[in-house]
Amino acid sequence: MPVGYLWTVAFVAAGTLFALAPVRRPWPLDDLSFRLGLLIGELPFVAAAWLVLWTAVAFAQGDIRTPAGWAAVALAAATVAGLALVVRRSMRARAEVDRALAEGLGADRRAAHSPGAAAVGPGRRHPLARVVLRPFPRRPRGVVRVANLRYGTGGRRHRLDVYHGRATPPGAPVLIHLHGGGYRGGRKNRQSLPLLHRFADRGWVCISANYRLRPAVRHPEHLIDAKRVIAWVREHGPAFGADPATVFVAGSSAGGHLAALAALTPGDPTLQPGFEDADTSVTAVIGLNGYYGPYYGQGPHSSPSAHITADAPPFLLVHGDRDTVVPVDIARRFATELRDAGVETVVYAELPGAQHAFDLFHSLRFEAVVDGVEVFTARVLAHRQALRPTAGREPRRPERPSTPAARSDS
Repeated sequence: MPVGYLWTVAFVAAGTLFALAPVRRPWPLDDLSFRLGLLIGELPFVAAAWLVLWTAVAFAQGDIRTPAGWAAVALAAATVAGLALVVRRSMRARAEVDRALAEGLGADRRAAHSPGAAAVGPGRRHPLARVVLRPFPRRPRGVVRVANLRYGTGGRRHRLDVYHGRATPPGAPVLIHLHGGGYRGGRKNRQSLPLLHRFADRGWVCISANYRLRPAVRHPEHLIDAKRVIAWVREHGPAFGADPATVFVAGSSAGGHLAALAALTPGDPTLQPGFEDADTSVTAVIGLNGYYGPYYGQGPHSSPSAHITADAPPFLLVHGDRDTVVPVDIARRFATELRDAGVETVVYAELPGAQHAFDLFHSLRFEAVVDGVEVFTARVLAHRQALRPTAGREPRRPERPSTPAARSDS
């Protein structure tokens, strides 16, 4: 009996099943479903290649001679058919993102973009070869990572990384990303790296930041950390070519909760102890599989919904319709609340077949999302450019210590 081959087929088959029909309870089956379904759902080509390879090895070694062996081959064939359905659902992400952009920005969304090398223009199509052969994030040669810069006194949880092009011109827009992890885990160099790498390669200055976690701290300390990152960018960003007046904030899962809260509470002195005068406003928000409800039983005030006003910045929210960690209803409701409050620009995209944390790899789905983020940011930049003659004052820059020495990964 080809035991090794049977285990391989069973693993991929289970992941494919969980990608197509995730289990929401009970624990620990739901956790297994999330992890396997996410892996296979975002890497179906890798899974199919692995399955075909081990099937060929099993035949070459003469292992497919018993009924159990042929049953494994039959299961492998059915799994490949399931993976084809996973790919088909992934390919629908682009149409959904385009629909959401058309609804939230208007049909001419791709026509207007901010001029200049630092601006990201309309979304481009990445070759399929990258998704199939190089799905794991790898920093482009033209991008420099300056790692572990200190923005506070909280040790390694108060560290951030800066990504920028080797020849980034002055005045580049900034994209800050805040990781997920349920406020209990996660770190700055794991999530949304395809997004950060592409934007840095296109002339942006990108920031990926840690923040303090539970149980050492609770809300609003995480939010204070996020605002410290924004203040740090306003003070130190120009040293990397950044425009301190143009700061986009993005977040994944719990980071989406943080990004939304930070954007909706600009300049609140109670959330900026020791840096009350810092400008912590942001240009726009990008929420990826974000959570937008109350914080661990602390009540409605800890939810972004409690702080929505009509003058909130533009929002782009992207969520998977198969998310078993943060149910999609939460994102739908938050998008509706933003629109009902009169927020001028709200783009909401619901990705078919997407599980939580879909932003880890160069997948078909996340490449479509990154293209959509390019279009969204370009439109926001164009709008700001049009309003520049009547723009308000420059952001205030508090006195801060000089930027500490850091390691640069060239």
